Amino acid sequence: MKTRRRHRERGRYSNAPVDRAAGGVVCHEGAVLVVHRPRYDDWSLPKGHLDPGESWEEAALREVREETGVRCVITSAPYPVSYLISNQIPKLVLFYSMAPTKVPKRLAGDPSEVDEVAWWDIADAVRALSYESEREACSVLTIPHLRRTASAAG
Repeated sequence: MKTRRRHRERGRYSNAPVDRAAGGVVCHEGAVLVVHRPRYDDWSLPKGHLDPGESWEEAALREVREETGVRCVITSAPYPVSYLISNQIPKLVLFYSMAPTKVPKRLAGDPSEVDEVAWWDIADAVRALSYESEREACSVLTIPHLRRTASAAG
């Protein structure tokens, strides 16, 4: 009797490196939480790499808290963003719409990564974030917040 060799299905790119990160589009009173990273001299949405064993959602909430000092809850499904980084490695970032559970009087993030944290008007953030992919994520993920704000006002 022949022993049948077990075949493991593998995708063509199953061993390809992918840089995985998660972050948040935190909305509050018509504003979005943004960070300035001196290492890149850019304005960005808070985001960062997944720790081993951490879910996308856990990483997104942790990174927002670490980079801004704001604790949040996730209010949407993820919005994926991908691009190539150094050595042509693909980076995948899942952004989640978030709402703060409490807004601290003073915004403060990890000084080794972030030197400024600010609330920007949603329209200003969509125009002025440093990266097109983040401007797009901000635009898409703030639509429900803008609808709630408009319906509450009228």
